[in-house]
Amino acid sequence: MRRLWTVLLAVVLVLTTAGPAVAADPPRGPDGDAFYTPPSPLPAGADGDVVWWRPLPDSGSAKGYLVLYRSRSATDTPIAVSGRVLVPTAPWTGTGPRPIVSVASGTRGIGDRCAPSKFQPDYEKPLFVDAMLSRGWAVAITDYEGLGTPGLHTYVVGRSEGHTVLDAVRAATRLPAAGLAAGGPVAFSGYSQGGGGAAWAGELAPSYAPELHVAGITAGGTPADLNVVAKSLDGGVGFGFLLLSALGLDAAYPELDLPAYLNDRGRTLYETQRDACVDAVFGYAFGHISDYTTANPLTTAKWQARLAENELGARPPHAPVFLFHGGLDEIIPLSQAQTLRREYCAAGVDVTWGTYVGEHVTTLAFSAGDVVDYLGDRFAGKPARSSC
Repeated sequence: MRRLWTVLLAVVLVLTTAGPAVAADPPRGPDGDAFYTPPSPLPAGADGDVVWWRPLPDSGSAKGYLVLYRSRSATDTPIAVSGRVLVPTAPWTGTGPRPIVSVASGTRGIGDRCAPSKFQPDYEKPLFVDAMLSRGWAVAITDYEGLGTPGLHTYVVGRSEGHTVLDAVRAATRLPAAGLAAGGPVAFSGYSQGGGGAAWAGELAPSYAPELHVAGITAGGTPADLNVVAKSLDGGVGFGFLLLSALGLDAAYPELDLPAYLNDRGRTLYETQRDACVDAVFGYAFGHISDYTTANPLTTAKWQARLAENELGARPPHAPVFLFHGGLDEIIPLSQAQTLRREYCAAGVDVTWGTYVGEHVTTLAFSAGDVVDYLGDRFAGKPARSSC
């Protein structure tokens, strides 16, 4: 008997000292809006780890999960981000693990009530998400930094958006309930704000998430150069997007101190519109920066430095890219998207370029079929058609 206990004790010692323990399944999160408030302090973990989750109502063709996961801000501070993981109910019959598309949503607004996981109607679901699910692909959709979760949304801040899009894929594969395997093909896809998020994910993936097998990227209506976009929006029909961008940059980089440049009208806007959703944007059509400021912050050295930091093109992605734009886009200038195309081509990226006859909103609809077909070809291993 003594010998038996000695053997059992030895086994226990081996099991408890033979390397790291297997991580426990992430816990279920609270119901209601409490789900979006992360525990404080944020539990230790790696980028993309699931803090907690809960199932979403079944849609019949797909199972959904609301997740709170770890990511990083534009300044590399650990943050918690909410999002969704959607998985078709039909078994995956393709080769290898089920592909995952990380969808970067277009503009919803900057307030917590505007988070993609809350904001209805979801105008991208019937165009893109449902089509992706019908192909058997899983879809991860980030809420971005500060949408739903505490703090103001860092609207159009590229590094933050890229981190959250990348970590949504990691979170999807680290949620046991979703049944998704790591190591399979992934893609990033988005339009407008989401085009920026998808492109930033592509540029950051080689350094931030090198373990991901990125098969392709689609980015449309992309705000690649915020300086060019800002100049175009000042006085234009989309001026409200410029206001959101100023608030988003100020949230990401407190040293920018946006309130220091505001007049009385600007301060009123700053204090009352921090929960604005996209439906409020066009109430500011044809406004000017000078209507809200005593001095234009975009002309200062510190704002210019942060704008330059958020310009796409300096870190070419390692995956093929479908870039597209509306020829009559009145919100995001076509010219700066063409510049991004030239920069990617010069760096050796396989760029498929598409121009659609339409303005900003109609191009979203016109491009949907081409986006899904492009990703289908990449997941099938077909070579990309380069327009360079």
